[in-house]
Amino acid sequence: MTEAFPGPSGAEATAPGCGAAGDCGAVPELSEATHDFLKALASPTRQQIMLLFAHGAELSVNEIAERAGIGQSTASQQLALLRRGGIVASRRDGKAVLYRGDKERAARALADLQDYLKFCC
Repeated sequence: MTEAFPGPSGAEATAPGCGAAGDCGAVPELSEATHDFLKALASPTRQQIMLLFAHGAELSVNEIAERAGIGQSTASQQLALLRRGGIVASRRDGKAVLYRGDKERAARALADLQDYLKFCC
């Protein structure tokens, strides 16, 4: 017997391996924050930017653009996606905005993803 649950396209999918009594338990769903997290990590450019924040580094958009070898506007766009994905946080320091990795939000998204993968894999 299988349990029905909403698939990625909204259509019904099934979870194999449920007992005859339908005892699969709650079917996990990835949160919107975790979807944004995965989208943010999907780009090699954003992955490269994330490496700049190693060891707690805080950098301005201009520093990020220079070190990543990209334009300032591209860096700003990529940072916006990383912030939406919960991977990067920012703070204002006078006129400058400094960016850094957001370990707590990233850890929550990873825990959500891990719970999901434990269910299906």
